[in-house]
Amino acid sequence: MYAAIGDITAFQNGREMAAWLGLVPKQQSTGGVPTLLGISKRGDTYLRTLLIHGGRTIVRVADKHDDRRNNWIKELNQRRGKNIPAVTVANKNARIAWAVLTKKEPYKAGA
Repeated sequence: MYAAIGDITAFQNGREMAAWLGLVPKQQSTGGVPTLLGISKRGDTYLRTLLIHGGRTIVRVADKHDDRRNNWIKELNQRRGKNIPAVTVANKNARIAWAVLTKKEPYKAGA
């Protein structure tokens, strides 16, 4: 991820990096009413694919764990199916990666 992104300071926040990777909904607005479409699929295709495959794995094994994040994933999986939670988890992981890379501290799961 670090090699593909290069300078992490180019992104002001994790959402900008997730948008650059194409992990956020594409927005189209007319008359001031925004419409959220599917993921935008911009940025590095290979990195986005890896993040989404990792998200699928996390969604698949979320039933085996009982913590706050996995409970959220289980609820999302029941409401939205399999693919939307996988992309949502990939988006969240990209934002966490941005925070870890900018702060230069190890990841703390309980924070």
